[in-house]
Amino acid sequence: MQEISLTINGKNISCPAGTSILNAATENGVRIPTLCSHPHLEPVGACRLCVVEEEKSSRIMASCVTPVASNMAIKTDSPTVKEHRRNIIRLMMANHPESCIVCSQGNRCHLRQIAAELGVGQIGLYPMPHYTGLEQANPFIIRDLSKCIVCGKCIRADHDLVVVGAIDYNLRGFKSRPAAVHDMPLEKSSCTFCGTCVSLCPTGALSIKNTRYVGSPQNESSSICGFCSVGCSLLMGSVDGQVIEVNPSHQEDTVNRSTLCVRGHFAHDFLNVSQRLTNPLIRRDAGLSTVTWDEALEFVGERLISIKKKYGPQSLAFFGSSKCTLEENYLFQKMARGFLGTNNVDNGSYGSGKAATNLISERLDGGGRVTSLADLEQAELVFVIGANPTQSAPVVGYCVKRASRIKGIPLIVVDPREIELVPFSSLWLPLAPHSDCELINGLSAILYNRRSYDTDFINRFAEGFKLYRDGLSSLDLERVSRITGIEIKLMEEAANLIEGKKMAFVIGHGILQQRYGTLAMDALLNLALMTGSLGGGGKGLYFLARDNNQVGAWDMGAVPDLLPGRRFLHDDMVRKHWEQAWEVKLSPDPGLDIIRMIEEAEKGNLKALYIIGENPLRSLPQPERIGNALENLELLVVQDILVTETSGMADAVLPGAAFSEKGGSFTNLEGRIRSFGPVVSPPGEAKPDWEILDLLLARMGYSKRYSSLQKIRAEISQLVSMYSELGENREESWIKETSNLKLFRPSGEGKPIHFSPVVSTDGETYDEKYPFKALLGSLRYHLGSGTRTSHSNRVKDFGLKGAVEISSQDGAQLNLKEGDALRISSPYGSIVREVTLKKDLTVGLIFIPMAFHNNDAMQLIELTQLGEGDSPGWKECHVRLEKIED
Repeated sequence: MQEISLTINGKNISCPAGTSILNAATENGVRIPTLCSHPHLEPVGACRLCVVEEEKSSRIMASCVTPVASNMAIKTDSPTVKEHRRNIIRLMMANHPESCIVCSQGNRCHLRQIAAELGVGQIGLYPMPHYTGLEQANPFIIRDLSKCIVCGKCIRADHDLVVVGAIDYNLRGFKSRPAAVHDMPLEKSSCTFCGTCVSLCPTGALSIKNTRYVGSPQNESSSICGFCSVGCSLLMGSVDGQVIEVNPSHQEDTVNRSTLCVRGHFAHDFLNVSQRLTNPLIRRDAGLSTVTWDEALEFVGERLISIKKKYGPQSLAFFGSSKCTLEENYLFQKMARGFLGTNNVDNGSYGSGKAATNLISERLDGGGRVTSLADLEQAELVFVIGANPTQSAPVVGYCVKRASRIKGIPLIVVDPREIELVPFSSLWLPLAPHSDCELINGLSAILYNRRSYDTDFINRFAEGFKLYRDGLSSLDLERVSRITGIEIKLMEEAANLIEGKKMAFVIGHGILQQRYGTLAMDALLNLALMTGSLGGGGKGLYFLARDNNQVGAWDMGAVPDLLPGRRFLHDDMVRKHWEQAWEVKLSPDPGLDIIRMIEEAEKGNLKALYIIGENPLRSLPQPERIGNALENLELLVVQDILVTETSGMADAVLPGAAFSEKGGSFTNLEGRIRSFGPVVSPPGEAKPDWEILDLLLARMGYSKRYSSLQKIRAEISQLVSMYSELGENREESWIKETSNLKLFRPSGEGKPIHFSPVVSTDGETYDEKYPFKALLGSLRYHLGSGTRTSHSNRVKDFGLKGAVEISSQDGAQLNLKEGDALRISSPYGSIVREVTLKKDLTVGLIFIPMAFHNNDAMQLIELTQLGEGDSPGWKECHVRLEKIED
């Protein structure tokens, strides 16, 4: 690219052609004040504060929208420029209310800061304030548009970053302000309350609604969001040891940059609720009683050792957390395997489809796991299947919407429901539930029949294509159409879009939790191989893991069949490596996953269960059955941050620290590893989870003490090759490629990826007793079972009731109207919800939001092993509906 030479304040610089004067100055350490510019937004030149003077022509120009030109001589602080800026500030302040002393922005107000820098105190103009009154009906955002300077940041963030379009300019002249359509309140608009507009607002026009504290925080510290698997970078503000506000960090190289979602921005108020655990508890005759840490650790350690001695190590089980850090998951599974001698280890992400992801990991030998979301916006085509990212992982949804709407990348959405991405899509395939495998095979067959596959990629990196293509040749597309409910013509349209393109697949729980999830993933990987859609750079598989460290928990071996590094326990060489490192003998037999733990507890074979950071009584199907199984245990230990349904049954409760109260590392869905430190101290006597485990190991007689996170990280980086950079004192790194497949090796040497044969699935059978199909899914206000988000006062105050969605036609048949109470029953339980009628929902389908009403939707699902042949999955179930009369 052509380089342009110019001078700024007498300094010779060069920069690429097309660079704005503002960016050129910033990159060379010259600050130019601005109120409307932001690195993550396109410049519009709204505020004009960034004016500069070109010496040769004496022209005054807005630097944010003026590109550099050869031999320019720019002055950023000449007397003329300073006078222009002062006048602009004076005019803005004349239209601004004199309420700085009570404004929540306080000293963070950019208008106030720049006025002070320019020496503007008294404006010397007739005040022209435009009072609009406060808008604070919703529990998230306060709007005081009398403070708006019409910089347009909120509108551009809404349109260009989160791509919602809830607000735009309204009216003209002095009355011009950002507003929702028809000037409706935000809560009645399409606003998702992500808060991006608030974090970018330079004044107090938009602010976080905070009933605990008003004003600037005493301290601000960086951290990583503890909710979904995106792993957003946060700037957390605290006052008197409590987190009182959360904003995006605005750093350039982070996954979220300047965006967050409603959970990340507003639901962290759960950190300060009265239900936080602050002291160790032990069950005595009168119930749970407060004890010292010494008493609690002595009790837990002695009971674990005695139960192991009496019944053997297989009588113990450890249920870890996909929300705890890498270091904590590593230490937790090491305690189970390396000290207590059991492989009965699992974590809370079992329900996120480990069987399906294990299959992919095995076929790719652990390769292809670095999938940058930034690359998603460079894809040739985005294929979203079984995923609703705008609800479950909103920052991923922003990326997909930007790719489609702003960059024009084709988007195919495969989902039974018309989700929010459908209006952005080039094509929507509204398939029947459980039929994803058939649809994928059908698309592959059409592409094969057209000879639209990447022969070069297949020859270089794959094997077994002949058997696969024979299966595609014999596929009956009419049968595929009947099972999926998708006309062949629509499948042909999808093939037209796919033809000749490398795809990025966005995959969610609609695939991972369904009956045929493993078969669907097998078929999807075949399609990726066939089209050359693997290898990174805007192609590959993007799995929407649910929890913040789900990826890391699996990587650290907090599962029954894998050791750290996602290496299989049955591999003799892998097991020998860890036996030498830990100086123990490891069993080659996989341990119990959480479902088998429950089953063995029911039988009386499992005697002790140690749960850290999970609430199975709320998160797993058939909670009554879970409770009965836990009652059978001789010892139940719960280590958590909140009083939960499960902690109420425990024999010992150990208070842990939330992510904001400890240091550690998380691995997000991209394969990005982020390390962080504490923002505030844990409440009361609570301790970081790794410290509790370290103390407990010492109490049980383990000779090696870690005493610090750095020692745990050093051990991980030394023993787990994909995490070799973890201990290098960097905030961010990426997992290392360890696959032996030639596609993922720079040398191009290695093994090929094998095509799987084409496998067909059965269509759905109709059940007269339960004629409706219920789909379970997330809303953006809650995560998972809602254990944490249900404690958020803001989320509760928003008033969502988790209404079940039913098609208007079915509603008419059942004589239902909006807001009616409805009983929903399956063979395993029943729940009562209010009804909302949807014109775009397929007849016979209903949608039940999870996490509401103590996550009662799990009462409808059978507690079965995900991924096994006879398992109906956890995503859908057959139900009957009954209107509850007044």
